[in-house]
This record gives sequence, C-alpha cells and structure tokens, in this order.
Amino acid sequence: MTEKEKMLAGKIYDPSDETLALMRMNAHKLSQRYNNTFEDEEQLRKAILDELVPNRGKGTFLQGPVYFDYGVFTEFGECCYANFNFTVLDCCPVKIGDNVFFGPNCTVATPVHPFLPSERKMKFKADGTAYDDEYAKPIVIGSNCWIASNVVIAGGVTIGEGCVIGAGSVVTRDIPSNSLAAGNPCRVIREITEKDSLKYKGDHF
Repeated sequence: MTEKEKMLAGKIYDPSDETLALMRMNAHKLSQRYNNTFEDEEQLRKAILDELVPNRGKGTFLQGPVYFDYGVFTEFGECCYANFNFTVLDCCPVKIGDNVFFGPNCTVATPVHPFLPSERKMKFKADGTAYDDEYAKPIVIGSNCWIASNVVIAGGVTIGEGCVIGAGSVVTRDIPSNSLAAGNPCRVIREITEKDSLKYKGDHF
C-alpha cells in the first residue's frame, strides 16, 4: 500500500511521504489564497474551492478563513455553511451532509497520535527528514446539524442527523440523531422534538 492508501484506510502511515507532503502544501496554499479573497469575489472563490474542496454540493458557503490539510478528502452536501476560522484536518475522509451549519472557530480533526511518548516522539530518516507515526479515523456529520461556535470534533466520531452541538463542546464519541448535546466531553442532554419549534417560542425567546 502507498502511504496515502494507508492514511485513508486508518492505518499507521508516514506523513512525511513526498506525495502527501505535496498534497498538503497545495491545500495550504489554496486555503491561504481563499482567505485572501472577499465575499464579492464570487468567481475567484469558486475557482479556488473547485480545486481545494471539489466534493461539495450546491449552495455550500465557506466564510473564511478556512484551513484544510488536504481538502480533497472532505465532502460537503448541499447548502452547508461554515463561519470564520473553519479547520478540517482530513487525513481520513470527512463526510458532511446537507444543511450543516458551523459556527466560528470549529475544528474537524481526524488525526490520532500515539499515547505513549516513546511512540509519539519525532523520528529522523537517513536524509534528516523528520517524521512521526500517526493514523486517522473518519468523521461523519449527518444532514441538518448545527455545530455551534468553538466545537472540536475528534476522529472516529459520527454525529447523526438533526443534531445541535452546543458551543465549546469537544465531541469524542458518537451522537445519535436528533440530539441536543454539549460539554467536554460532549454528552447528550436531551432529544430534539417538535416542542422545540419556533412556533412555541412566542415573541421573545
């Protein structure tokens, strides 16, 4: 297997691999180019995203700044929205459904580093290139979710459809569909039901 194949399969891989390093560099450059644009530069923004994140549905809008490790391993459905400072470390596939909203400063991070310091420390190849052993776990976010500000979603997590993840949460385990969940670590508070409809809120929330 190539290092890229190992990475996407969730196996231990060498992130210093030349192919992966070039892909990351390209994504980082494209992210920076996107971050230097303004909302009214729609055609330029689209051209950059078509290369950076080609797997996205119509109506998806990334406010910027954005930061992608690879971009091409992230998939957006239709009509998604990501606010300021959206970070995706997509060393394993990241799948985001339709109508998913991200508040400012959200991070979606698939990489996992060894727990033992002896296995986590940097190593050096004969040519002096530094590398470390790491692996990654995929992330799935179902349709119609609201991920509030400053949320971190860790590798291996699946968030079901129709969830609300409260601000500042660190999601380290699966969240079932139609859940209001929050905290560090993120836990389900209750089910979201018809009683949460705006029609029951009155004139003042």
